[in-house]
Amino acid sequence: PLFMQYNILLLKMAKVKHFFALVLKKLHLYHFRPIQEEHKVMPIKIPDTLPAFKTLERENIFVMTNDRALHQDIRPLQLLIVNLMPNKIETETQLLRLLGNTPLQVEIELLQMASHKSKNTSAEHLLKFYRTFDEIKDCRFDGMIVTGAPVETLEFEEVDYWDELCGIFEWAKQNVYSTMFICWASQAGLYYHYNIKKVMLPQKMTGVFKHRAMMPDHPLLRGFDDYYSAPHSRYTGIDEDAVRATEELDILGESDEAGIHIIASHDCRNFFIT
Repeated sequence: PLFMQYNILLLKMAKVKHFFALVLKKLHLYHFRPIQEEHKVMPIKIPDTLPAFKTLERENIFVMTNDRALHQDIRPLQLLIVNLMPNKIETETQLLRLLGNTPLQVEIELLQMASHKSKNTSAEHLLKFYRTFDEIKDCRFDGMIVTGAPVETLEFEEVDYWDELCGIFEWAKQNVYSTMFICWASQAGLYYHYNIKKVMLPQKMTGVFKHRAMMPDHPLLRGFDDYYSAPHSRYTGIDEDAVRATEELDILGESDEAGIHIIASHDCRNFFIT
């Protein structure tokens, strides 16, 4: 039984890491080597009343309603999306468009900050499609994506939902297998987990920059070319000396102009996309 549990754990680790690698690849920001094997596209499971559902259906992206998913003899990956962006509907659609092109069946749960009142998304939409941390804190997830937010010039402690977000980060240590932090969330995650501070840039970093794949054998970079391109648009960066001095972190992608781009914890529990 112990050997079987160990094999199951290894399989789960491989699935989650492969899943996040596919998310990065589907961003269409990078140049990849051709992947030899073909994957059957599997659906994302979302409510059919979610605005993104009709958009993705028109784009021939395979989405599945909750009712239909109940008749599928497969356990989908459970993914939590912590959506911190003001225009939540647009962000939902962007992320779900990418997730819908993975070879894995994915069940999505959307999370909002209870301590923050959204000004750009209707209360009706949030009430219908989003849950709060208190409603999901007893659940477990295979993966979590934390989005960026337009608060990068504020100190972390000045963000009105910072305490709630820290509680989610701490909860994820025991209840989420692997987390991807995007944009501002990558700065927030590095600050919370490793006390790595952000820094103000002398001028806005904006454009598409050439990056090197620093660890091409890492599971997340499977299929990457030695060099890839990625966009940046931000006023702040991270303390790169502190990142390099943190033994628990690996630098996976880096640019001479834009700096460190992709960071992973040794155990692949946390990925930071700056």
